[in-house]
Amino acid sequence: MNFNTKVIHGGQHHESATGSVNVPVFLTSTFAQKSPGVHSGYEYSRAANPTRQALEDSLASIENGSRGLAFGSGLAAIDCVLKLLNPGDEVVAVDDLYGGTYRMFTRLFEKYQLKFTFVNFDDVSKIADVITDKTKLIWVETPTNPLMKLVDIKAVVEIAKGKDILVAVDNTFATPYLQRPIDLGADIVMHSATKYLGGHSDVIAGALIAKDAELGEKLHFIQFASGGILGPHDSYLVLRGIKTLALRVQRHSENGMAVAKYLESHPAVAQVIYPGLESHPQYELAKAQMKDFGGMVSFTFKSGKKEDAIKFLEKVRVFTLAESLGGVESLANHPALMTHASIPAEKRAELGITDDLVRLSVGIEDAEDLIADLEKAFS
Repeated sequence: MNFNTKVIHGGQHHESATGSVNVPVFLTSTFAQKSPGVHSGYEYSRAANPTRQALEDSLASIENGSRGLAFGSGLAAIDCVLKLLNPGDEVVAVDDLYGGTYRMFTRLFEKYQLKFTFVNFDDVSKIADVITDKTKLIWVETPTNPLMKLVDIKAVVEIAKGKDILVAVDNTFATPYLQRPIDLGADIVMHSATKYLGGHSDVIAGALIAKDAELGEKLHFIQFASGGILGPHDSYLVLRGIKTLALRVQRHSENGMAVAKYLESHPAVAQVIYPGLESHPQYELAKAQMKDFGGMVSFTFKSGKKEDAIKFLEKVRVFTLAESLGGVESLANHPALMTHASIPAEKRAELGITDDLVRLSVGIEDAEDLIADLEKAFS
């Protein structure tokens, strides 16, 4: 199947009892058994639920993986990956991380004797410089949040090759419509399914997709044993969202480019960070690694003042000032005060997350209305 067909039919089956085209929401905690230990494939919904199974099969299909797993949040999915590791193991991670991921790494898992080294992946050779015989995981975001840096996934995989190191990629910003890390050699793909996969700002969910069945089974055991599963109704919502993923992300990308070009020409704007602009330092990598460039745009003000960013964000109306991203509606965010507030100020400054940085999640409205809204907010 091609991708547009996979999002609707990939890994899916009509419900056997009634022929229902859509998977029912199986609101049950347990399943009847014919004899002790003899069942129809389901025994307890923490282990497996038919609605969640349908979503997990879809996830595996659209990312070209062997096993999909659905979680109660993106952070629950990351938690599952880290539980593959043992005390003393080391993780090399891209430095421009989502704030919640950074918080989990440094404030939760460091106390269990995992060591995290944060590296600028613009130059992937720097990864090899910090790898030791204890390194067991390389954690990648591409594009990164909020600075829209790109990581050459193939190059990272090549560095890890033959070293018993897993490569995991947070593919939330790109989605499998634009980029499929497993095809580029990654072992694990992670999504905050709250974002583009769900796509309607009505569900909190996470996803993992494993490249091979053995790794998928290990992750499933941790999911089962730790219990961070996604409920059946939320599973249904994400599965429904996936069916329109290709259409939505194509529109996000078209609008993202229109907004980025508008911002690049605005006299109040200092820098626009969008992979689809030729001014982006990794524009060529974006063209090679991604099908299109998505709906996430960040920018800074020529004044460099936090007050100008706050004033701008208070005046948007079609854009909504809110956390999160990837929904059909356009959202605006101040990373330093909102999504990345958990990162220490000195670390934010080091990374380039300045107080005048604004991150936009460009939705699927008419681009003319979005640009008109931005123009009013600048005035």
